[in-house]
Amino acid sequence: MSQFWERYLRPSVDQVSRSLNLIGGKATGSLLWKRVTFLVATPIVALCMINAYSSIDKADKEPRQPFVQYEYMRRRNKRFPWGNGERSLFHNPNVNALSEGYEV
Repeated sequence: MSQFWERYLRPSVDQVSRSLNLIGGKATGSLLWKRVTFLVATPIVALCMINAYSSIDKADKEPRQPFVQYEYMRRRNKRFPWGNGERSLFHNPNVNALSEGYEV
């Protein structure tokens, strides 16, 4: 673990601390974490949002897999206490199949 730290992690940490020091002097305590939040966390959140929105577009273009009725899947031992008892609370008729197949 120490070789991994010395070779990969420590240069990254040193580089981040040097770049934070260049921005505005010595950063300690809450000032350091404020800078890390705005300079590191915010771009990471933005990249995650871009990744999530691009994967939504890819998922819409893929065709839905055909329904195959297996006896071990979609068992209803007890009805759900809402609606007609077949659909779960967060049922999506375009994605989730019922015991007899897709609704849409």
